[in-house]
Amino acid sequence: MDRTVPSTGSEEIELYIRTYYSLLRATTDVKIRTLEEVHSAMGSPLHSLAHSPRLDVSALIYSSLRLPACIINADHVILGQGEEVFEKCGIHLDNWQAVSARARRRSSYFDGENTLACFIASRSDIDDVIPSLTAFQIEWNKLHDMMRGEQVQAFLLDQVDNDEGMGVLAHGTGVEFDDLIRLRQVWGDEFWSVMQSIASRRKQITVRLLAGSLNDYRRAIQLWWQRVEEAMPFITKRPVYFVSSNIHSIVNLISGFALRHEQELIHYLKQPQNASLLAEWQEIEAQNVPSSRENFLYYILKKFLTTEEGKDLGRIRNEAEQTCGIHRFPCKNRFGLDVQVVELSRMHYDWVDPRLRRSDLDVLKKSDALIINIDYPLGFSSYLILSYIATRVGETRGVYIMGKAASLNGVIGDVMIPSLIHDEHSQNTYLFDNCFSASDVGENIIYGTVLDNQKGVSVRGTFLQTPRYMDVFYREGYTDIEMEAGPYLSAVCEMYRPKRYPKNEIVNLYELPFDLGLLHYASDTPLSKGKSLGAGSLSYFGMDPSYATSLAILKRIFDLETARLLA
Repeated sequence: MDRTVPSTGSEEIELYIRTYYSLLRATTDVKIRTLEEVHSAMGSPLHSLAHSPRLDVSALIYSSLRLPACIINADHVILGQGEEVFEKCGIHLDNWQAVSARARRRSSYFDGENTLACFIASRSDIDDVIPSLTAFQIEWNKLHDMMRGEQVQAFLLDQVDNDEGMGVLAHGTGVEFDDLIRLRQVWGDEFWSVMQSIASRRKQITVRLLAGSLNDYRRAIQLWWQRVEEAMPFITKRPVYFVSSNIHSIVNLISGFALRHEQELIHYLKQPQNASLLAEWQEIEAQNVPSSRENFLYYILKKFLTTEEGKDLGRIRNEAEQTCGIHRFPCKNRFGLDVQVVELSRMHYDWVDPRLRRSDLDVLKKSDALIINIDYPLGFSSYLILSYIATRVGETRGVYIMGKAASLNGVIGDVMIPSLIHDEHSQNTYLFDNCFSASDVGENIIYGTVLDNQKGVSVRGTFLQTPRYMDVFYREGYTDIEMEAGPYLSAVCEMYRPKRYPKNEIVNLYELPFDLGLLHYASDTPLSKGKSLGAGSLSYFGMDPSYATSLAILKRIFDLETARLLA
């Protein structure tokens, strides 16, 4: 057997992590400026120009997408696990404005002046927020220095919002024209006001952690789950299939609602602002592109329900889902994760997606099993969630994890099926029998390739990587980089063994008493500096693998449950 755990040479990462955790133990505000040097020395590929006077537009965009837009005005950031933690410190968030980041679901609130409050579910949120704030401040201040000239200042007060004006700004600041266009696309209509804010002052962010004990995180999980048990007290006795995916694909496939309301969705497509989507739909209908019409309708339904005219259809959808045994629990305690519970016995089997239909599905009417689907969490909170839910339900019959990952050998849209995960949190290497293989996913994926028997690594954070770090893993055959699989497997270990998960060991998870499956789809390719799915609209390059993997999970659950009932 090859060497299972490579030596990553990640001393720079460990130094960075130790530095900000030691600073956050202080009871006063910590200046992000004190972290800039150690952040830059880490050499993260997401912030490769941190030490350079050149503007790193990619890092500025990446960090700004993971922070609420109000970070433009916020200079103070407060982190806490829940409302009680904030209230104990005299911070009442009832009158604060709820805000969110485009690329993170973290619950956040803005006081309307200069303070941002972020809810954190585990230490992974800290590992995500602190590097994002640091990268954002470094690049903000670079851009500020580039716009200090009197001519640039005058132009910003009376700017020309076209390509010619962007060319003038590029010439005056020394920023590449194409880079300014990228910023314009990300900041949209707020571009010029953001540029004015950057030009007016340097950024000096402070951050404070209100509480950080493991008990605080566990209590936040318990309060989050409590509302599910209150609404469905029988859940503590029923067998379950646990799924970590998203809040769209599983329920869309089960309810088939979008397929039954195709005409309303096509009418929405014919509105002038949807011309490009309508053209895409016409190409699909004409079979000029190999896309799934079902996936397209699910995608349009999601967009339509966010509009004012889609509210009525949203109410009809909610009623239809209740009819077929789908219970939604939107996050109301600011924890940030939605929950869905599906009663298999109440499903309408003539409603489900055509790719799931089979002659013996009606036997599931006798099933007492539930599907618990949660919106995939961030990093270590996945361990806290699964380890707690496993103690609050009846028999666990399956654990299925679906999520995004970075691929070191594939392209965006590929699906990776690992059978080995090295976890940077516990330093364990987990060996397991993944219930999925390439054939389970391949029949429903159009654009990507399915790569099974892969080796994955669960990292502490997206910024917390170095080129040498990734290269060492790649040389040892690790091609799948993400943040949740390792913590989930630590929870699985405790569901299987009579003790807490170990550390720095090779852990054998074969012959589990329940089903286990992990599916990752590539959202970026860091070694080739490829674009990520989050850089633009999801379109089909994201819908294709997410629905292909969701179909594989539901087929697996239906197979196991029908076989059990027929036996």
